[in-house]
Amino acid sequence: MVNRELICPQSIVVVGGSNNIHKPGGRLVRNLLDGKFKGSLYVVNAKETDVQGLKSYHSVQDIPETEMAIISIPSKACVEVVDVLAHQKNVKAFIIISAGFGEETKEGGILEDKILEIINEVGASLIGPNCIGLMNIHFHGVFTQPIPEFHPDGVDFISSSGGTALFIIESALSKGLRFSSVWSVGNSKQLGVEDILEYMDRNFNAATDSKIKMLYIEQIKDPDKLLYHASSLIKKGCRITAIKAGSTESGKRAASSHTGAIASSDSAVEALFRKAGIVRCYSREELTTVASIFTLKEVKGKNCAIVTHAGGPAVMLADALSKGRLNVPDLNGPIAEELKSKLYPGAAVGNPIDIIGTGTPEHLATAIDYCENRFDNIDLMMVIFGSPGLVKLYDAYEVLHKKMEECRKPIFPVLPSIVTAGPEVQSFIKKGHVNFSDEVTLGTALARVLNTPKPASTDIQLYGVDVPEVRRIIDRLPSEGYLSPEETRLLLKAANIPLVEEFTSSDKEELLAFARKIKYPVVAKVVGPVHKSDIGGVALNIRCDEHLLFEYERMMKLPGVTGIMVQPMLKGQELFLGATYENKFGHIVFCGLGGIFVEVLKDVSYGLAPLSYEETFSMIHSLRGYPIIKGTRGQKGIDEQQYADLIVRLSTLLRFANEIKEMDINPLVATDRGLFAVDARIRIEK
Repeated sequence: MVNRELICPQSIVVVGGSNNIHKPGGRLVRNLLDGKFKGSLYVVNAKETDVQGLKSYHSVQDIPETEMAIISIPSKACVEVVDVLAHQKNVKAFIIISAGFGEETKEGGILEDKILEIINEVGASLIGPNCIGLMNIHFHGVFTQPIPEFHPDGVDFISSSGGTALFIIESALSKGLRFSSVWSVGNSKQLGVEDILEYMDRNFNAATDSKIKMLYIEQIKDPDKLLYHASSLIKKGCRITAIKAGSTESGKRAASSHTGAIASSDSAVEALFRKAGIVRCYSREELTTVASIFTLKEVKGKNCAIVTHAGGPAVMLADALSKGRLNVPDLNGPIAEELKSKLYPGAAVGNPIDIIGTGTPEHLATAIDYCENRFDNIDLMMVIFGSPGLVKLYDAYEVLHKKMEECRKPIFPVLPSIVTAGPEVQSFIKKGHVNFSDEVTLGTALARVLNTPKPASTDIQLYGVDVPEVRRIIDRLPSEGYLSPEETRLLLKAANIPLVEEFTSSDKEELLAFARKIKYPVVAKVVGPVHKSDIGGVALNIRCDEHLLFEYERMMKLPGVTGIMVQPMLKGQELFLGATYENKFGHIVFCGLGGIFVEVLKDVSYGLAPLSYEETFSMIHSLRGYPIIKGTRGQKGIDEQQYADLIVRLSTLLRFANEIKEMDINPLVATDRGLFAVDARIRIEK
């Protein structure tokens, strides 16, 4: 539980505080004093009578009643100290800096359990152990540096790792990002990332609380809690960005099918973040850049104008934006010519708008005004302005400051001269702005923001899925294993997933009769082995009886084969659909183009079942191969709505069939007559 004493204590005792500021206890006391903590501050140190100007008590038995304890002593001594503080001194909030607990040994884990038991008995809060602490606008309860500037409009930052938190803070400070609170949860014995988010959600005040949350997560203990409270905060107007580190490699699991080979906890994280509306990042720079983007006016579209006085960075930025599926529209016509006439000769306005190195602050203001008021096809501006040595940067940055305040459209400042124009950049930042010193990092991060969907609807789409039939089929199936082709078809039919016509038999005359009925060419596949292609158990483009008989004789001799399946040879774009069950997360649904795209390129998008249509279209659009789905270079695209329908129905099937642990439909062929499942595998465990 997070309580008032943890957020805003009126009194704090530092157990293990000292005069040596190069040790955790000493630095804790110094940070609290430097941070102007306004409450009562006590120190416990058995060997000192005075610690940094404060009276030092020799035992926790001697201190007055206190609201918060920050403990920095050897782990073996912590249990007794916590017991006294909790039961005799009425402490209701504990931050345990000390390491040497469950992260190191089994014995340390036992100590941790005893501490938690004591703290829970008295209804107190616990941060840690094995953390750097907690700091906010009320107190700086950490033993580390740097201490960022705290402001109510700053970022709430929650980190699993203390050391990583410091490096992320360093990255943020270089951009001018301010903080509202920094939480290092360490071992998360009582309070983890999900619990802090829950507190922020349940107590959210739109008028006073920060609307930006930044997370560094090493373990998601409760995916449902994270999903619920992150989604809730975003729906209340917050923005959340996160790194999830330490993902399990897919090679550690048995690759019993295509899905098993590409599935990992990382895919579960990707699906969870997509469903919640969390912007996922993969580095400290990305994380702090996204958080800095959140501090600016909200972007309403994807059409970008680049205003610059240096061509190269503008080109690199344009490339980054285009790769992220953002637009840098061409600016031409009378308005563009009018703007050009107001700039120095040699300036370009086609977008990027290059006011050239001799361009003045007035030229910068003019270019921004045209993007704000005259160019209707512009949604946002990115201004690259460094130090060419020809203008007063203070004047240029003052123009930028005023325009960022005045304009309705968001302006992203890219001020790269942080060495040669350090004072000017810092002056700009001190006015409450952020700075993106690297244009490509900005372009990549902005694409992540704009391509992240809003939190998904929690409604389940039942249309087209016969849920009672799904349950009847599942209930009468064997306890575990791969389903037969007949059982697989029954389940897919119940989910209203169109199936290609097929016939299975070990009798060659029956197979020949079916092939003649549906007309050649046909496909023949073995029944029995899971990996048909690996043993030569698939034959395509069979055009006559003789060819089919030849393949029949060959395939029936392969190991484990119990029969042959014949299907018509469909022509069209191959797609892929699949799912796997992840403990705690539920079913992760995969979609993508089939064939080499899923097998080799791993171009797959993830979603957490059940899926809404908004989530599903976001999954489809995020594929690198999406231009093929849409239709490119004269080729007709597929029916995107039908593809989304099938993905949603599959997710609904899985919602009511937790027994399905793994499945894939590969290929799902998009033909002129619609989409049809050609081959499918389903594995269940009851």
